[in-house]
Amino acid sequence: MRVNAYAAPAAGQPLAPTTVERRAVGPHDVLIEIGYVGICHSDIHTVAGDWGPQPYPLTPGHEIVGTVAEVGTEVGTYHVGDQVGVGCMVNSCGECVNCLRGEQQFCLNGTVFTYGSTDRDGTTTQGGYSTHVVVDASFVLSVPESLDPAHAAPLLCAGVTTYNPLKHWGAGPGKQVAVVGLGGLGHMAVKLAHAMGAEVTVLSQSLRKKDDGLRLGADHYYATSDADTFTRLAGRFDIIINTVSAGIDVNAYLGLLNLGGAIVNLGAAPGPMPVNGMLLAGHKSVTGSMIGGIPVTQEMLNFCGEHGVGAEVEIISADQINDAYQRVLASDVRYRFVIDAATFA
Repeated sequence: MRVNAYAAPAAGQPLAPTTVERRAVGPHDVLIEIGYVGICHSDIHTVAGDWGPQPYPLTPGHEIVGTVAEVGTEVGTYHVGDQVGVGCMVNSCGECVNCLRGEQQFCLNGTVFTYGSTDRDGTTTQGGYSTHVVVDASFVLSVPESLDPAHAAPLLCAGVTTYNPLKHWGAGPGKQVAVVGLGGLGHMAVKLAHAMGAEVTVLSQSLRKKDDGLRLGADHYYATSDADTFTRLAGRFDIIINTVSAGIDVNAYLGLLNLGGAIVNLGAAPGPMPVNGMLLAGHKSVTGSMIGGIPVTQEMLNFCGEHGVGAEVEIISADQINDAYQRVLASDVRYRFVIDAATFA
């Protein structure tokens, strides 16, 4: 079936209306009528060619929430009318050690991402800036009915990207968590760490978003442009979640860690970040994380449903996508754009 969509025709070109081909629903597939799809900064990098050549024309979008419209004959987990989601992946080998551990994003035989990847049938995957998508049921997530679909869409990327390291490094009661940057990722990290019961501090260049940070669940908010901040907070944190895409002085932030603490980098910094190995004494670590496998993504959605956690969003129509891209690049969004998929029709 051909469905309406928006696609980038070439690197550096504005996205434009088009149609994309969706495969027939196979025995293990689910056809989803998309309700909302989030705009992720990685969409912008990808279609611009910042991360290498792409198979244009390319339809981005991997923060998808919609309704099941049809299920394959072998699918028993979903039914027509269910609220579901699709994140950054739509397939993997299912057989390697990482897939068997539920870490499909690290598939040793090649993760099939939601757009710009070669699927198992040899076709190029096209993402959620469209009215419908067909996905293997193993990569479809159940979205709790308690979550508003527009506010749930960014959870499929920004949500799991921050939930996974918070869980892995033990965020919870009695833990001190710092979040560097209050943007699309940072605001989700604040909400989730607060819901987990941790004491949360935002570290931002300025106090411009302090009121927002406290409203979203932060207990404290400090400006990193103030040199006293690094003295005042020395040795305080168990976990520092770095969400900014620019380089940071890792060595300065290492001084903020408690014994055994970790700095987890989520932002895609453009260059290396040198680390003074002497500052790692005290069992401190600098590490990274990337989205999450299907099991932890479902766990995150269930957690958000139970705790009423959704993204802060601005809903736009399809014809506003290119303007929204420019506003993301100018940091002019609080805190995630979500496209109403009905406007692709």
